[in-house]
Amino acid sequence: MTIKNYPWWKDSTVYQIWPASYKDSNGDGIGDIQGIISTLDYLEDLGISVVWLSPHYDSPQDDMGYDISDYESVYHKYGNMDDMNQLIDEVHKRDMKLILDLVINHTSDQHAWFKESKSSLTNPKRDWYIWRKPQYDSKGNRKPPTNWSSIFSGSAWNYDPTTDEYYLCLFAKSQPDLNWENEECRNAIYKSALEFWFKKGIDGFRIDVASMYSKASNSKGKFEDAPIIYPNQEFQPAGELTTNGPRIHEFHKEMFKKITSKYDVMTVGEVGFCSKQEALKYVSHAEKEMNMMFLFNVVCVGYDGDKFDFKGFNLKNFKDAVISQSDFAQGTDAWSTVFIENHDQARSVSRFGNTSTDELWNKSAKLLNMLEISLTGTLYIYQGQEIGMTNLPKNWSIDEYKDIETLNYWAKHKIEHPNDSESDLKLMQNIQITARDHARSPVQWDDSPNGGFTSGKPWMKVNENFTKINVKSQINDSNSILSFYKKSIQLRQLYKKLFIHGDFKILDYENEDLFSFIKSFEDSKSYIVLNFSNKTIPFKPLVDGELELLHTNVDTPEPGVLSPYEGRIYI
Repeated sequence: MTIKNYPWWKDSTVYQIWPASYKDSNGDGIGDIQGIISTLDYLEDLGISVVWLSPHYDSPQDDMGYDISDYESVYHKYGNMDDMNQLIDEVHKRDMKLILDLVINHTSDQHAWFKESKSSLTNPKRDWYIWRKPQYDSKGNRKPPTNWSSIFSGSAWNYDPTTDEYYLCLFAKSQPDLNWENEECRNAIYKSALEFWFKKGIDGFRIDVASMYSKASNSKGKFEDAPIIYPNQEFQPAGELTTNGPRIHEFHKEMFKKITSKYDVMTVGEVGFCSKQEALKYVSHAEKEMNMMFLFNVVCVGYDGDKFDFKGFNLKNFKDAVISQSDFAQGTDAWSTVFIENHDQARSVSRFGNTSTDELWNKSAKLLNMLEISLTGTLYIYQGQEIGMTNLPKNWSIDEYKDIETLNYWAKHKIEHPNDSESDLKLMQNIQITARDHARSPVQWDDSPNGGFTSGKPWMKVNENFTKINVKSQINDSNSILSFYKKSIQLRQLYKKLFIHGDFKILDYENEDLFSFIKSFEDSKSYIVLNFSNKTIPFKPLVDGELELLHTNVDTPEPGVLSPYEGRIYI
């Protein structure tokens, strides 16, 4: 492998900001752009080179900004366009980059395009969204065009009485899917959602649901019913009918050719799951579509399709997920991503570490960081991850949760299982493990009221452990998770050939306690051993030759054993 003349984004460390919960500057209880600007020195000191800002656009906020009503405006509670221009300038002053979220599978139903589209059957923008006529059963009851289920539960179709047709909404009913089959619509998307911001100087996009723009239909444009997976449910996951569709690569190539290739920018697509062959179509350099993508094998380990039907997992499952998420890029011209948290996933230390004691919380958060900094690809860190923020308290009721995905699922469950306390308890236990709200609670900056996030009433309750887990308590503590992250990022950059670009080989796949692997680049090698158990394990290196200890999460490593959640990185 050679790394000559590679682009800047390969070596980058990206920090994702979820604006509503990051930092509030004006006391209204909602994070904002000025709050972000006030922390840029903190991010620079941490070693961040790219800031990824989750949706900041004008929006009714039904789905926390993923329902966009105007691509060219800023949500007023986050600030205004002057604030965004200042953010772009301040990021660049620190030699960092800024990327935005690109949400172009759907808009809000309050977007001017959709208002026109739904106004009549003959409106010029009617075909900018996906409309279909109703079906009727033998009794004359009106039914949706297909049995597809929404990702947020219920039907993926919503009836509009104005024109007696249904529109497709694979997410919330207020998020109608755009019709990418319409070239005029695609060009409007490119101009409003991409080019507008590139001209302002932003450095790229994270592309939301990047595998879903192309829906499969027959030669007459008819959508087929999805296979029956859940026999007791009316609506079924659309699966391959709406993912990795027949024209998806054509659309991405067009977007690259018309827009992104004209700028020195990065694109990372949220793809989710796909085969190695499909992955290479998306992110092989030769294909000219996207630079890299997010696959969800790691963050979704333990559940298959339904995140609230959590099955649990073992370390072999976790290793399989790491392999699947990175293997497609090894020995190819593709590039991968390294992440273990984002706005859609629960906190990693609660899911993959151990928060039962302060010591194990500290060690396991560092252990997960050691895994991440050793893996090949562009590294992504989610806000609060660097201080070991945890899932929400288990004594919180469903009333404290805000996310549309969780609340819709709970409401559907209550209808299907009335007065079933045992079933309620099981679902609540799964919500406590996997709900998106765990990542969306406000960032804990200090031990003052509301964790220093806001001087007002926060839009969402701050995790009660903010007095213990916060930036202020860690920033000058050499033993803190935050200090560990800072050192880890420095080491990753110092040994970038090995850790960012090196080949990856697992040594102990069958071991249910230890995760050991080799990173290699030309004649250089690193040996990483991570104890993912809460017990002391006998340890003998699985490699020959002299080992130099480069990084560890314990003060004094003991010869011959690994303590619970101890990790070591050797050169």
